[in-house]
Amino acid sequence: MLPFAYHLISKGPLEMKMLVIYTHPNHQSLNYAFLQEVVRGCRENTKIEDIRVLDLYEEGFDPVLIFNEHKRRRDMHADPDLAAYREQLKWADKIVFVYPIWWGRPPAMLLGYIDRIFASGFAYRENGGLFPEGLLKGKSVVCISTMQGPALYPLLLLNNAHKTLMRKALLNFVGIKKVKFFEFGSMESPRGRHEKKLHKIYRYFKTLDE
Repeated sequence: MLPFAYHLISKGPLEMKMLVIYTHPNHQSLNYAFLQEVVRGCRENTKIEDIRVLDLYEEGFDPVLIFNEHKRRRDMHADPDLAAYREQLKWADKIVFVYPIWWGRPPAMLLGYIDRIFASGFAYRENGGLFPEGLLKGKSVVCISTMQGPALYPLLLLNNAHKTLMRKALLNFVGIKKVKFFEFGSMESPRGRHEKKLHKIYRYFKTLDE
């Protein structure tokens, strides 16, 4: 199994290292088009040293969390089967998640990746306080998500559950404080302005400087 689906290097000053985690089973999807715009923008950005793309479905990542007499939860942070994925996260300065919103939250594949990789002893450490110590601090995250419903649907009807889950329950918990969201709604409608939104992502990553 290869650790990365793609490994691209852009020319210019060596500054940022970018890990893009793509979670959609169809390479003909709009999500895949967003992934391509992320990569295109990064390749034209001289401040990005390296970009690596992890395609969870293409990789055949197993999202199922198993604990038994052979696999104990307290040892999950050192599971040798997951070592390459942990190294990816340690390597990256910026992590980009590209995924659809299904049932108000990210796909089960991505949540399974989080369950298995963001383990105690690697992503955070209990310190006896009210909240643990985040061990991934200093990194930043961009979440690019699409949904069938209108863009205001998560805010007005779901009490912003998606952003709360990703920002507070996960990323802030492991020490990542800088999180940016692109939530694109009405993506199955001809009025979804797909090209404009794809270009917005391309421009964002082409001009990203921190």
